[in-house]
Amino acid sequence: MSQEHKSGFVNIFGPPNAGKSTLLNALLGEQLVITSHKVQTTRHRILGILTEPNYQIVFSDTPGIIEPKYKLHQKMMGHVKSALEDADVAILMHDITLPPEEFEIVVNTLKLKVPVLFLLNKTDLIKDKKELAAKVAFYKEKYPNWEVLPVSAVKKQNLEELKKMILDRLPVGMPFYPEDSISDRPTRFFVSELIREQIFNLYHEELPYHTAVIIQAYEEKPTITVIRAEIIVTRETQKVIVIGKGGSLIKQLGIKSRIEIEKFIDTKVHLELFVKVRPKWRDNDTHLREYGYN
Repeated sequence: MSQEHKSGFVNIFGPPNAGKSTLLNALLGEQLVITSHKVQTTRHRILGILTEPNYQIVFSDTPGIIEPKYKLHQKMMGHVKSALEDADVAILMHDITLPPEEFEIVVNTLKLKVPVLFLLNKTDLIKDKKELAAKVAFYKEKYPNWEVLPVSAVKKQNLEELKKMILDRLPVGMPFYPEDSISDRPTRFFVSELIREQIFNLYHEELPYHTAVIIQAYEEKPTITVIRAEIIVTRETQKVIVIGKGGSLIKQLGIKSRIEIEKFIDTKVHLELFVKVRPKWRDNDTHLREYGYN
């Protein structure tokens, strides 16, 4: 008798920098969502689709749970709320090297009515096995209704065990997406995210949080894809920083972004970058809609 086909939505929640995006990339075997050591890198809810003959898991990476300070943050937390409503299984993540209190805001924010898999991530950073075992035991006692699993997303440790736990809890059903789909987002979205990832890598302090990236033109030619992107900042001084002395930094940003985009779309790319100042865009509904934060 053939095995029943399973399908469902598995949504990933946690505080900023718990490793949610790294986990999703590791589970999919693709660099689908951008990662950074800086907090609040993820702003959107991004679906990642894993399809095998007997199952389809639709993962959802959500922004880190924060107290909203701008309308942008409110939109980000709106993505978290929508992800709560359609989950079949919830993955909660916590950086095991951080105190338990850091996780409390997540527990207080989420009202979960579905099976919970609680991942204690970054176990590779704890070298003492007794210390690791004690931490895992503490969380198992603290959250007795949850399945607690120590993992390392970056080292891909215990991820096969995680997949098995997910499949045990998924409902029987047909696939939601065609088998060759990897996400519900268009290529242009991922291109803008790859540029934003390089902004996080290249610029320091608060600047990445003040920027948005808009793809203004995306033209596929026979041998090359021509992309024109705008980098939005909130102040003239930030525009000067993004461009750099004699255009040095924006040139570097263009080169690094182009390399990553070429890897992602598997074709040669001509990338043009422009910087535009839009004061207070993070608090402006019109700008937020225009930049895809619906």
